[in-house]
Amino acid sequence: MLLLGDRNFAAYKFFAAVNATGAGFLIRGKTGHGAMKLPATATLRDGSYLASAGEVPVRVIEAEVTITTPASTRTNTYRLLTTLLGPGVAPARALVDLYQRWWAIETAYCELKSMILGGRVLRSRRPSGIEQEMWALLTLYQVLSTAMSDSTLTRTDIAAGQTSFSVALLASSDQLVPTAGTIAFTTIDLVGKIGAAVLANLLPVQGPRAGTRVVKRAISKNRAKGRDIDRKTYPAELDTRILTPDPRT
Repeated sequence: MLLLGDRNFAAYKFFAAVNATGAGFLIRGKTGHGAMKLPATATLRDGSYLASAGEVPVRVIEAEVTITTPASTRTNTYRLLTTLLGPGVAPARALVDLYQRWWAIETAYCELKSMILGGRVLRSRRPSGIEQEMWALLTLYQVLSTAMSDSTLTRTDIAAGQTSFSVALLASSDQLVPTAGTIAFTTIDLVGKIGAAVLANLLPVQGPRAGTRVVKRAISKNRAKGRDIDRKTYPAELDTRILTPDPRT
């Protein structure tokens, strides 16, 4: 198992706890003030380097990512820490691309909060009830995601991003009353009503998009601090460059 995580999880004790389970990890590390001290012990051919995070041997990948849109260009430096020490098995560029895809979890949060819940808050006022509601939401999300995935198993011409979660959600809601066609006799149809609806309402293929990050007001879900904020998202081009370590650090 490979655990992926954001930079708030980059801590020596957490690394040791994960490593003790036998699982690997790929976690973003902080840069600048508060960053881990990770002097290079060996530089690898793909630009990454080996170091020690406490007692855990890690491989450090530093990359410069430039995002260019019709509205702006910005460049940021990222540091990834992993227990996958061999560049032959896991090249630095492949791990950077994997971490970028991990950000799709934000889409899952949107689908849980804005689509399934419709922007409503959880109903329970007790911790046990909140836990029950969260398990129900996650179960529904996983079931719908599985149905969407199953519907495209034999359709190599369809990209994963073309399936619509909102279509799957509406199709599943329609089945609550009639419950017809969900399981036909002893033959289980992996596509079924939900998959058929998803395939009939495919989304266009889209490339990466980016928008301005803003600070939201505490009392408002949508309003952001400041004036003249650009809320649009734009087609984006990503240019990633693996940085080699400075021998002086």
